[in-house]
Amino acid sequence: MSKPKGFEIPIGVRDYLPRAVSKLRAIELNVLACMERWGYRQIMTPTMEYYDTVGVASSTSDRKLFKLLNNRGTTLVLRSDMTAPIARVVSSLLKDEEVPLRLSYHANVFRAIEEEAGREAEFFQTGVELVGDDSPEADAEVVALAIASLQAAGVTSFKIAMGHVGFLNGLFEEIIPGRQAEQQALKELLLSRDVVGYRTEIEALGLASEHRDKLEAILRLRGGKEICEQATRLSVDQKTLQSIAHLCEVWEVLEAYGVSEHVLVDLTMIGDFSYYTGMTFEGYASEIGFPVCNGGRYDNLLQQFGRSVPATGFALKTNRIVDGVDGIAIETKRPVLIRYDEQGRQEALSAAAQLRAEGFTVVTGLTGGPEDRRHEQQDLYAEVYSYTAAGRQPVQRRELP
Repeated sequence: MSKPKGFEIPIGVRDYLPRAVSKLRAIELNVLACMERWGYRQIMTPTMEYYDTVGVASSTSDRKLFKLLNNRGTTLVLRSDMTAPIARVVSSLLKDEEVPLRLSYHANVFRAIEEEAGREAEFFQTGVELVGDDSPEADAEVVALAIASLQAAGVTSFKIAMGHVGFLNGLFEEIIPGRQAEQQALKELLLSRDVVGYRTEIEALGLASEHRDKLEAILRLRGGKEICEQATRLSVDQKTLQSIAHLCEVWEVLEAYGVSEHVLVDLTMIGDFSYYTGMTFEGYASEIGFPVCNGGRYDNLLQQFGRSVPATGFALKTNRIVDGVDGIAIETKRPVLIRYDEQGRQEALSAAAQLRAEGFTVVTGLTGGPEDRRHEQQDLYAEVYSYTAAGRQPVQRRELP
């Protein structure tokens, strides 16, 4: 293996330069403030967790976890999402708090990737968890808050695709009962959006034409509220019908929020089918070909930490918004330059402190030093003042920002 060069960084991680950091922080602050207005309190958890607890409970496949050993030989993981760590906290440190609990977060998470372009091993998420409420109202709340959060992040053109894993689970069990391997294959093809592969798999099942048509019809179940009614014609299974009824109720609440124009029903939407237990959704911005948020209901997760309560939530893929959406304008304010000689140093630094206390950005430097030379080469400063033995002199006067 060749030794890394001096300026190389590992594949999948990146440096964020000042302008990107300013945009990231603006999005983070705007979104967290939005979540706080909805009653969500911010939480922080460790970057490292025990593999045997949070690592095992995570929705991330084992091969995508970053694992390391501590000095006692215990296996740790870098957090691969925030949902499992928050479930741990809710089941331990917050176990005596009454539900529902509303928690928000902004954090970097880590997932091992194959060496391919465009994939990141470290990225940022901003999201919420609503714990202790299994109603359609709770599911609608997180969808509506996801919409408000996308808008707070500067995403103006987007759609939320919403489905329900119970619909597919019930319909597949009704049509191909007990054939778990085939059911899983169909789910994986839907998850990867492989329509051709899905149709090929249906043909290989050797089903009667009626059943084959029903499985084919799933691909057309994408649209408004009318899709729920169409879906009920495909099944008599109670689990399937209950799932559709729940989704209809969620839609009605979203109509009351006044945000249903941003939502469509997509019953091919299954999310991570090993993790979600009910309603699931993804958000797509018109500028980006990848999801910018995802979420759903995961009622079984907290049982793994000894607290059996339902939960739902979502996460914004913050770094994708930073890279692909220009909705938040980052204003670069030019600072004030105060330069001085030895005789004027004390007065100059006192003046700089006063301006900073008033909210201005101030750069200081000796006359003839680096800042002077930068100023001579580029118009970098809103104002320039010189403090010398002769007193305070405005060198370049402009209206201060």
